[in-house]
Amino acid sequence: MKPIPGRSETCNAMADILNRIVDKWSVMIVGYLGRKTMRFNELRHTIGGISQRMLTLTLRNLERDGLVTRTVYPEIPPRVEYQLTELGRTLTDPLDELWNWAARHMHSVNEARANYDR
Repeated sequence: MKPIPGRSETCNAMADILNRIVDKWSVMIVGYLGRKTMRFNELRHTIGGISQRMLTLTLRNLERDGLVTRTVYPEIPPRVEYQLTELGRTLTDPLDELWNWAARHMHSVNEARANYDR
């Protein structure tokens, strides 16, 4: 992420981390990997609507940030599995709370949007 002029180094770093963990694909991947270790195509089919390229990019970024590990098994064909790291598992409770909040309030938000759009 490119630093924003006038923003402190800490603020730029926090914005970068928050952008990664609240991205919709990251949230879904962390949510599913919080339940079990998964292979690439299993993740892609479970999530639905995510392109192969976007899943690859998101998994790489999560791996780079230390939230996901990628394990390649030397088989033919190669088997690759993804799982949350210990750090990644610390995200599951806060993300579950956000998910639950959205589920509890989606009708109110939709109603507010409809009222605003009128």
